[in-house]
Amino acid sequence: MAENADIMVITPHPDDAEFGVAGTVAHWVREGKSVVYVVCTNGDKGTSDRSLKPEELARIRQKEQLAAAKLLGVKDVIFMGYPDQSLEDTPEFRKELVRLIRTYRPLIVVTADPYRRYLWHRDHRITGQAVLDAVFPYARDHLAYPDLLEQGLEPHKVREVWVWASDDPDHYVDIADTFDIKVAALGCHESQVGQKIHPDLRERVLRRAKDMAEGTAFNLVEAFHRVEPWG
Repeated sequence: MAENADIMVITPHPDDAEFGVAGTVAHWVREGKSVVYVVCTNGDKGTSDRSLKPEELARIRQKEQLAAAKLLGVKDVIFMGYPDQSLEDTPEFRKELVRLIRTYRPLIVVTADPYRRYLWHRDHRITGQAVLDAVFPYARDHLAYPDLLEQGLEPHKVREVWVWASDDPDHYVDIADTFDIKVAALGCHESQVGQKIHPDLRERVLRRAKDMAEGTAFNLVEAFHRVEPWG
């Protein structure tokens, strides 16, 4: 039943992956690695347009996310469909993440850092924490969710976990040659960047990438905290 992907990016909302990891995703795809997106919520509250119904916004944001993923060369996009601002760290949510990890058996899982200090969207905290728990110990242990074994989903050890937006980054990816495709992928999320930062999108993303590169050997980076669960 395994689909097999090299990298799984688990993101709270449509567009978060493009802000956090799209330049790195573009690198991986160019290297021939397969990348899968898992989008936890449908983003149905992310608008200032009072005329837009939540269900319509969710449809728009799914279409935007598919366009961005296609541009980057992402292999597959899984929409979990939870309402925006409503994620909870439940056994059911964690089990679905374990199911996906065991199905695709990624070497690397990328998600939002749940431990960022001060203001941080609750969906990001919940997603990051649930993903870390799903990776270890639940995806690894055969006695966790034994019904998944009955479905042919064997335990899996993720080799590395990368979290973006960390207060403690220790791993940097040079995105100088993928910066333009990152910006283009962000531009696919018109419902978001159109009301927030467009037409200054490129300049703002550029400034952020330069700021994160300070103290490194690179000019533009995406920064992560990287963990190897098995040493």
